[in-house]
Amino acid sequence: MLAAQLDAYLAEANIQATDKQKQQLLDFVALLNKWNKAYNLTSVRDPEQMLVRHILDSLVVSPHLQGDRFIDVGTGPGLPGIPLAILNPDKTFVLLDSLGKRIRFQKQVQFELGLDNIVPTESRVEAYQPEQGFDGVLSRAFASVDDMLNWCHHLPAENGVFYALKGQLADDEMASIPAGFELKDTIALQVPALDEQRHLLKIVKE
Repeated sequence: MLAAQLDAYLAEANIQATDKQKQQLLDFVALLNKWNKAYNLTSVRDPEQMLVRHILDSLVVSPHLQGDRFIDVGTGPGLPGIPLAILNPDKTFVLLDSLGKRIRFQKQVQFELGLDNIVPTESRVEAYQPEQGFDGVLSRAFASVDDMLNWCHHLPAENGVFYALKGQLADDEMASIPAGFELKDTIALQVPALDEQRHLLKIVKE
């Protein structure tokens, strides 16, 4: 049943996935559901809702990613990084979170799904110093764009892009983008079966 729903959602979102990728996405939902009972990784309890609110909500960002190396900051159980890594095996995703139980879960997913393009990393963002900058800095969980840019300013490569995944856009939040950064693009995202606003902000250093 979940498999049929996933097929329908991917078709509606115009996202291409191989049979192997679809199975990995379903296996990720199964693991999230299983571990959630003990580890409380997400407030979403229902696998059908996980498919919409976690998997598709992450995958709709995929067509907008440019580059090869990405970091998902405050990734939690691996969102949006793990679904994006499944769909983009040619790209690498560092999954950054400060809570050990979330990193343990990510490593279990990595092992069970055979994902060699994710790097689960336990660290606070301000303490994390990458050897090289990233093409893209992803964030789905930050309270504000201002905080994201202040805490993650050291992460992008020279031409790297900040990708902020937001719900409804607040005018005051848009107005508070700090000096030295420029909002390049605001993209309205359509998530199948989700009647809520979703936006992707692309921000660069000036």
